[in-house]
Amino acid sequence: MKIGLDIGGTKCAISAGENADGKVKILSREEFPTAGLSWNQVLDEFSSRIEKLVNPKFSTLNSQFSILSSIGISCGGPLDSKRGVIMSPPNLPGWDDVPVVKFFEDRFHVPTAVQNDANACALAEYLYGSGRGVKNLVFMTFGTGLGAGIIIDGKLYSGSNDNAGEIGHIRLAPTGPIGYNKEGSAEGFCSGAGMARLAKIRKGLDLTTKELFARVRAGDPDCTEVFRESAEKLATILAFTIDILNPEVIALGGVFMRNADLFMPVVDPILDREALPLARKVCRIVPAELGENIGDYAALAVAGGVGN
Repeated sequence: MKIGLDIGGTKCAISAGENADGKVKILSREEFPTAGLSWNQVLDEFSSRIEKLVNPKFSTLNSQFSILSSIGISCGGPLDSKRGVIMSPPNLPGWDDVPVVKFFEDRFHVPTAVQNDANACALAEYLYGSGRGVKNLVFMTFGTGLGAGIIIDGKLYSGSNDNAGEIGHIRLAPTGPIGYNKEGSAEGFCSGAGMARLAKIRKGLDLTTKELFARVRAGDPDCTEVFRESAEKLATILAFTIDILNPEVIALGGVFMRNADLFMPVVDPILDREALPLARKVCRIVPAELGENIGDYAALAVAGGVGN
């Protein structure tokens, strides 16, 4: 049995899984709120729940699945995957140089690994989702922020110090919504939080992203204009990615995944015009196949990279 731990600023989730026929089967899943808990309390809560899963006396799992083989952790960066340390993510105040890998290896004596959430999701889509059968894939989060995980020739590429794929930091315009602490950044235009800020800047609207898209689908012209600006900026980032990395698949989660039918009619013509034709021809732009459970599969994919 592999354990996946998904650490978020709002909530944390723990999943137990087992590989079967080239896929991963989720055996159980639990979550608990992060708000108000220190990092020590979060890790202790995870430990308590893992102990119940592996103890036959308390576990709700079949005994054949109660032998723990590895632990995988998915968390927003910055972090150091080589040292196994979480390094002050903006959505996790107080998590400064937290040695999460050592914590769980010392407690459970099984191989443990940590990856940032974009890398972990890229692994999951590559292994279990839209990337099955390909060698080169990019996953883009398009959630609260915008980040990318990159698979090249079947291997995760994380750069010299885990900073590869930070596409949200690219400045697309001299002015615009702030994302990634940079005005006019890709994250400012192409993230859930960024789109809400864009609606405020452009139209004076105080809307959640969900409310914004509801109005777009209802034909609201102001919201449609805001959406189109975001979609056009997304197409620019996608064209950069296609030209630089020449992937076979770019899978997107979050906002795009839930609204791909709205994005693609805007994105496709721009890609056809802006991206290198031969690279564009071989690249599919798709919503994340693993859907809303991608965070669970992501953490388990990280566990799969260190276990048996």
